[in-house]
Formats: sequence, structure tokens, C-alpha cells
Amino acid sequence: MRVLELWRYPVKSLQGERLDAVAVGGEGLEGDRRFALFDLETGFGLTARRVPELLFAGARLTSDGGVEITLPDGSLATDDGALSDWLGRPVALRRAEHSGPRRYENPVDFERERSSRWEAFTGAPGPFHDSRRTRVSLVCAETLRSWDRRRFRSNVLLDGGGEDGLVGSTVRLGEATLAVGNYIERCVMVTRPQPDGIDRDLAVLRTIARERNGRLAIGALVREPGTVHIGDVLEPAAIAGPAL
Repeated sequence: MRVLELWRYPVKSLQGERLDAVAVGGEGLEGDRRFALFDLETGFGLTARRVPELLFAGARLTSDGGVEITLPDGSLATDDGALSDWLGRPVALRRAEHSGPRRYENPVDFERERSSRWEAFTGAPGPFHDSRRTRVSLVCAETLRSWDRRRFRSNVLLDGGGEDGLVGSTVRLGEATLAVGNYIERCVMVTRPQPDGIDRDLAVLRTIARERNGRLAIGALVREPGTVHIGDVLEPAAIAGPAL
């Protein structure tokens, strides 16, 4: 398997940036999920599960470790006020260093989400990942079939197929070493519309539920940091010790 694409998402649920190379450390790709928007009235972190409009804004990491957010109309959001005006609710952009609660919501029934009960869950500490078991997400092009890879927001797109067989193994990717520990469970996020003609499509999640037991892509923790480039080969690695 070889790296076809690398993606970083500086703000949770916003569009990210495609990279030629990226440093990978204990918290994942440098700058990935370093920021998230929080609803100041409910206290919940906002994702495109609850607020699909988020996927129509983009985020770019800046050289000083900050983030530049481009709203759907092409304007830059320079403060929380601009973000609140866009979303029609009071929100705050928070960094991963924020120590407050990390609660998000997911509809129990994605087929009938308007009437569905919504369940709350607690996300991971550090960067705003949903799961403690994932700091780098990987998926193969064959697994995605004809679906647009942007629906799945994986960090690493690999050529070929067969990534499911890597779960439980340690792999070398560029200069980094990863412990692949889990399959990624999919939710209503993969059905959401996005820019450039990606329409709302419930069939995506129905198919994943029926044919893949609700799972698509794999998640890994980082054992040894390093830089990953487009074209790097993923290969087995024999290394002992806990993940970073």
C-alpha cells in the first residue's frame, strides 16, 4: 500500500487541507483537529452530525499555530462573533488545550433524525477526536468504491485495498510507526452534503451498515513520530512498547 493523499482537518467538522507531507507525532498529524466549535448555550461541541452547515466552511492551519476559517460566502471569520452570526447561535472556537467538557451528539436513528432521540458522548482528550483509540485514520481507495473520499475525512488515503487486515498490527508509514488498533464506526456524518456536488445520501451509511457491519477505515495510535510524504509505502514494522 502506498500513500495517495494526506489530509489535515484543523477544525473539527470543517473542510480541511490536502498536504504533500506532514509531521506525525503522538497526537496525530500536526495541526489535525486542533480546534473545535462549541455551542455556548448547550455546552456541546458542534459537529456536522448536528450542524451540517459546518462542512461548507474550510479551515487552514497558519504558520503561527492558529487557524484561518473561510466561510461559505468566501469571507474570513476573524472572531467568535463572525462564527456565531454565520451559524445563528452563540459559539466559541476552542483550542485542543481547552480543559472543559467534550460532549457531542449523535442521532440514534439516522433514517429519521428529525424525530430521533440524540445521544450524547464524550470525545477524546487532546486534539478533538471522537475516540481515544484513534490519532491517525487510514482508508484504502478500493474500500471507498465510487464514494467521494471526502465523506470519510480520513487522514491517509492508500492505494489498493485490504486495510482491515492491518488491525492489531504495527506498521511503518514514512518515518512514523503506527499501532493500528481499531476499525472506525461510521455515523450520519458520511451522509452529509458537502461543497462541489456531494449530495446528502443516506444510502452510503445503509450500505456500510449492511455490508461492513457499520465500519469503514481504520484508526491508529502513534508509536514513533516522523514525517509522512505522498508516495510513502506502508509496510509491517516490528517494534515493542506502548503507543505514544
